[in-house]
Amino acid sequence: MTDVHTPQSQPESAAGEDEATHPFGDTQEVSAADRGTGGTAQPAAANAGWLRWGWRQLTSMRTALILLFLLALGSIPGSILPQEGTDPASVQQYYTSHPGLAPWLNHFGLFNVFAAPWFAAIYLLLFASLVGCVVPRTLRLVGSARTPPPRAPRNLARLPQSSSYSSPLPPAAAVDGAAAVLGGKRFRLRRSAADATDHWVSAEKGYLREVGNLLFHLSLLGVLLSIAAGGVFGYKADKLVVEGQPAFSDTVTALDEFHPGRLVSGSDLPPFSLALNKFTANYIESGESRGQPSNFNANVTYKSSPGAKPETYNVRINDPLSVDSLKIYLIGHGYAPEFKVTGPNGQVVYDEATPFIPANTGTFLSDGVVKAPGSTSGTDLGFMGVFVPTAISVGGTLQSIFPAADAPAVSLIGYSGNLGLNSGVPQSVYQLDTTGMTKVSGSPRLLTPGQTWKLPGGKGSITFVGVKQWASLAITYDPGQVPALVCGILALAGLLISFFVRRRRVFVRAVPAASGAGSVVTVGGLTRSDASGGFEEEFAELATEIAAAESEVKQ
Repeated sequence: MTDVHTPQSQPESAAGEDEATHPFGDTQEVSAADRGTGGTAQPAAANAGWLRWGWRQLTSMRTALILLFLLALGSIPGSILPQEGTDPASVQQYYTSHPGLAPWLNHFGLFNVFAAPWFAAIYLLLFASLVGCVVPRTLRLVGSARTPPPRAPRNLARLPQSSSYSSPLPPAAAVDGAAAVLGGKRFRLRRSAADATDHWVSAEKGYLREVGNLLFHLSLLGVLLSIAAGGVFGYKADKLVVEGQPAFSDTVTALDEFHPGRLVSGSDLPPFSLALNKFTANYIESGESRGQPSNFNANVTYKSSPGAKPETYNVRINDPLSVDSLKIYLIGHGYAPEFKVTGPNGQVVYDEATPFIPANTGTFLSDGVVKAPGSTSGTDLGFMGVFVPTAISVGGTLQSIFPAADAPAVSLIGYSGNLGLNSGVPQSVYQLDTTGMTKVSGSPRLLTPGQTWKLPGGKGSITFVGVKQWASLAITYDPGQVPALVCGILALAGLLISFFVRRRRVFVRAVPAASGAGSVVTVGGLTRSDASGGFEEEFAELATEIAAAESEVKQ
């Protein structure tokens, strides 16, 4: 027998043996330029060589793993820190709680991680790396799946699995019988030439493994393309709604935050409208988990289009409302104290519920401002407030001991003057600019529902009417979500197929017996991998069936 490791100049039979025992992989020719040999490189060739080298580095498995690790590492801040695209109120709260750290985090885009340039750069490099790896590999796998089995080696006894037996049939008939058995087992066959002096058959099975590999790689590429499609054609928006307020329409001007995809404009938004009827939050009232939330429910009324019939729905955590092709998620809630403000002449200048932002999510102690423009210049009123759901006084400091509004109270500091609403400079509804205003009282005023604070100097009054709740809704449209899920399932299926399906080869050779009657049949087999075991038993059964079939033919 010719050894597997043969010189470059070798006879056809030795070449066939080397081909048969090659470990199921694909061979690639390496050019002299890729090896760094083959003559003096010209400048253009040198530049091309550097480009090829850079492309090989980018599309290597090591680079893909590094980029995947960086992508996962970069996603951690997006899971830990509040994000502007999903919870802008919490971002504002983080600025209030960490005034020194928050600007630095924002400088690196950590409050909007998934839209940050550095995150996009990692994603695009990973996409290029996977495309450069997947496409050539797909072409190679397609070629491998269409390649017929190799020639049978000369000495089958050298294979990992082999057996030999005497057959009463001549060599050609013995090989025909073996081919019939293997063909019945759905093996792909390759026979020796009809006029050949030797008689053999090669059989290969397990091409489904290559199908699994192809399915996995193409599905992985499909996941990336689906995510990209979601970023291009989808959008995300946020809206804070208060109980009892009129319904808002899905327009850019009505939304608090709007983050469109690259090819999305305001005219692409579906024309639904929605109002919050009632928000309910239940909390555990005893035990070690006292104060922890047990249930959230936002009862809403919506219309899918202006002329549609109104419908109601209970939006809960992980139970979004589906309207057309978008989903509406409940992502936050808080309290909106109701205030009624009158001016110096007794005219009502402000009468509505005002959302306060939680400064402590455990007790829902919340901060907010009230801006009441006056009828004449310089008569504006403004109030900074702290809302306490269940108020108690601890050492003269107002605190909340429970997140539910069991004993609500609000502490206000009043200002009068010019709010600057007509200055043309945009202002936050959660902050009060006191540059042109004067404090009307030296100390905060505590109010409970129904109480009124008459401002000194006849400047007006403010009444704490009651408490409503608000809910923060995330409106998302992601056309790539379902394709990404399907591709993810297909990728998992392809991975399982490639793990559990073995690529195996079986060879049969028959030579005339020394006695001149019948033949000696040798069966050999090998598999690419047999980590889970089982090929040894399968080979033994095949060899037994081949021998039994030939005995039946003789009879």
